[in-house]
Amino acid sequence: MPSMLKSKQLLQQFSKEYAKYTPTKFKLKRALVVTKLSRYEFEQLRHPELSPDQLQQKLRDRGTDVEMVLHLHKVHKDFERRVVQSFQDVGCEVKLSSRSSLSKDVMSWADVIVPVGGDGTFLLSAGRASPLFALSQQKTPIVGFNSDPLHSEGRLMLPKHYSDNPTDAVSRIKSGDFKWMHRSRVRTTMLGSNGNIPEPTDLFRHTEVKMEQVSTAPEMLDQDMADKYKAKMKRVLPYLALNEVFIGEHLSARVSHLQLVLDHQDVVNKTKCSGLCVSTGTGSTSWHTSINRITSRDVDDLLRSLPNGNSKNVMMLRQNAEEIAHRYNQGLLFAPDDPRLCYSIREQICVGVWPSPKSFKERDFVQTVFVKSHCIDANLVIDGSISFPFNDGAKALLEVHPEDALLTIALD
Repeated sequence: MPSMLKSKQLLQQFSKEYAKYTPTKFKLKRALVVTKLSRYEFEQLRHPELSPDQLQQKLRDRGTDVEMVLHLHKVHKDFERRVVQSFQDVGCEVKLSSRSSLSKDVMSWADVIVPVGGDGTFLLSAGRASPLFALSQQKTPIVGFNSDPLHSEGRLMLPKHYSDNPTDAVSRIKSGDFKWMHRSRVRTTMLGSNGNIPEPTDLFRHTEVKMEQVSTAPEMLDQDMADKYKAKMKRVLPYLALNEVFIGEHLSARVSHLQLVLDHQDVVNKTKCSGLCVSTGTGSTSWHTSINRITSRDVDDLLRSLPNGNSKNVMMLRQNAEEIAHRYNQGLLFAPDDPRLCYSIREQICVGVWPSPKSFKERDFVQTVFVKSHCIDANLVIDGSISFPFNDGAKALLEVHPEDALLTIALD
């Protein structure tokens, strides 16, 4: 409980520090528009040797609806041009950046980062808008536009009506008619004997990506931490997770064997499962909910299993199974600026000696999670995008630092 109070106090202190950057004092002169990689562009990258006609024929031979792919590509590009024009119309200098060209230098140039696409594009931008990635304490705010609200939920983007009128949103931002929102993020620290970490993989492009945090040296652990976790060095990964960190076997059919220590307690929790998901409040609307949600069928099955399952009172509850499931699922969500993490064990094995101890909860709120791997071919994945090998003996500490919070622009 004291650690939770401390985190809230730190978050309040951080919010006060940035309160001086009131919306009305925000100076918008340079906007970096981060463009989504459309399905058509992705296929072009996969087959650079093919002409447009050859590529389209190859996609048709594969059974792809080429007309729809081209239509969605055009929808996105047309909207992207509208967003760029909206910023230029209020006197902004605009630069366009793709996934491959999003460097710390171009990020530091901007007054605002504008992902245009869906939540994946927003998460990509947020991962790079990190003081750990940019090696700078500069806080560059983010505001996202959903380029295709008919086919994308875009929970992290501005409300969908701004997709019809991006000019209105940009005008409000320019005039300071908006609110700041701070979103907590997960900091991942690798623990070991030498501070070395393997090269990460970009899961979107399926290629290795070189670490950009080249000047940050590993640090020595303090003696208490070194003794507790049997490690000498630590190194913070440059990518912060806005939604979640997932740890598990690369092959989904293989059982993940993990050890967890929660909030630096003395209990080592051992589990065999389908992986571990550690979520923020922002991520609670995403994978966290998908893992833990229940359906009206689950509610009905549970009520029917009661000894008095056919009684009048229970039958009335069964008639409200949809509402009960909805209320439960809404209760899984927590605020984006909540300083806590929520871990979820996917499909935990609960027979024989597993889990150990038997009191280990498959889901709970925590301040920190220490994880040790006993997996064969596992990965630690940040926001479904950047993956690090995390095999037998690998150790990581997941926690929230208030100064890592993402600064976003919110409009109603």
